[in-house]
Amino acid sequence: MTLIRYNRPNRDLFSKNFSDMMDEFFNDVVNQRNNNFVPSIDISETDNGFEVTAELPGVNKENIDVSLDNGRLTISGERKFEEKEEGKTYHRVETRYGSFNRSFQLPDNVDEDSIDAKYENGLLHISIKKTEDKVKKQIEVK
Repeated sequence: MTLIRYNRPNRDLFSKNFSDMMDEFFNDVVNQRNNNFVPSIDISETDNGFEVTAELPGVNKENIDVSLDNGRLTISGERKFEEKEEGKTYHRVETRYGSFNRSFQLPDNVDEDSIDAKYENGLLHISIKKTEDKVKKQIEVK
């Protein structure tokens, strides 16, 4: 039996802008070629900082590396495929395995010494505080 990789159908195309569709298209092409695991990432901003959440189900904490170099945050690691067990035959494998590497340029207003990373229940949470002098301040108009 031949294993066929499952690709999730695209979500609602009308609610996306063109840039998002192109990014998704090219990311899918690259992922299919390399057959790598590419975790989904959410990045949000508050008044005091930034929150980065990466979905890393099945990845051991020891296989995750978070680094910062010249304002560039990099999350990398590997999701390993369990070796075949004797008497076990796979008929379909939809889960992606392999090494991954995601990088994001941080804005100038982050406090690089405040980065905190926690891994829990398959989610990597990274908190980054903004520097005090660059936090948005409301100025009273007189």
